[in-house]
Amino acid sequence: MYDIKTFNAIAPVGLARFNEENFTINKTETPAGIILRSEKLHDYDFPASVLAVARAGAGTNNVPVKQCTEDGIVVFNTPGANANAVKELVIACLLLSVRPILKGSNWVQTLTGTDTEEQAEAQKKQFAGTELEGKKLGVIGLGAIGAMVANDAYRLGMEVTGFDPFVSVDTAWSISRRVKRAQSMEEVLKTCDFITVHVPLSENTHHLIGKEQLAQMKKNAVLLNFARGELVETDAVIEALAQEEISNFVTDFADERLLHNEKILVLPHLGASTEEAEINCAKMAARTLKKFLETGNIKRSVNFPTVEMAFNSPFRFAIIHRNVPNMLGQISTGIANLEINIDTMINRSRDDFAYTIVDISETDEAKINAAAEKIQAAENIIRVRTIKNTEAVSY
Repeated sequence: MYDIKTFNAIAPVGLARFNEENFTINKTETPAGIILRSEKLHDYDFPASVLAVARAGAGTNNVPVKQCTEDGIVVFNTPGANANAVKELVIACLLLSVRPILKGSNWVQTLTGTDTEEQAEAQKKQFAGTELEGKKLGVIGLGAIGAMVANDAYRLGMEVTGFDPFVSVDTAWSISRRVKRAQSMEEVLKTCDFITVHVPLSENTHHLIGKEQLAQMKKNAVLLNFARGELVETDAVIEALAQEEISNFVTDFADERLLHNEKILVLPHLGASTEEAEINCAKMAARTLKKFLETGNIKRSVNFPTVEMAFNSPFRFAIIHRNVPNMLGQISTGIANLEINIDTMINRSRDDFAYTIVDISETDEAKINAAAEKIQAAENIIRVRTIKNTEAVSY
């Protein structure tokens, strides 16, 4: 029986995936898994029982990923589950950036008298805007969201250029062939009228857009950030707007310094705040966490490699260890010395860590436990799990 601890309100349809035969929700102080949305876990004292954390969202900056990795805790996210919600908001804000719709709507509310229609017709020119068709959009980061923005912007008649040196094969297949691929971010900055950023936040992408990058942009350019606030250097943007180096800034992150500026549109982090996105994220997070706990298979992890293998043997060892030479030899020798037959083995690494799954045909649980203890005692082993194959499960 696995207990799942939740932070924040997780959509019930997602939690319903944890069947009562194998799971409980918030019933013990020793959970096997955690599922959350925005709760910050950097000061959280993880119980030793925690095997995995699933974040119902794309970013994991609220989870101490490095600490979890060292402790053998697998961290999952839900890439693409909220992509449509964010994409729609970006498209909406592209439209708002060229048509002063909000200003016009607010102005109409101030009209009085019986001739409001005539007043509106007489003054509407002050709210005239421009069109997106024929304008150039640069998309920095062609992941799930960036690719969808690129495709839909093209359908609106925009000329779209994308830049992502690490675009995946799956994403490449989904991007329209009419989206031009830039060879550098500088090319995007210098040539596009609108630039939208869709990359994950890391040490390498912190302040990806700063003073130097803003200086390369067109004076009439509009910058949009719906990924992470820290990707854009706030003070540099404010200065660039004041110096008329760029035209406008649209962001989903409410930094106090950005408020009360006519050239900046700030939203209250609405990107993934739709009913559909929350449900999709909860379902994907629950499905991924459930599969890992019941089979040891890893998919959509941000700190360990993807490792999936059909579970047909009676028992399975799921082993997290450091990525050093001869680990597979140590593991297989330790098992063989106890006269346990290995059915199948798979190993994958990611940076300094690796993950090995070993399926065995042995059914003597005393021998299996002894083997697990022997493996755990070996140098560079972080965590060993023994998983019993109780029945076929669906996800």
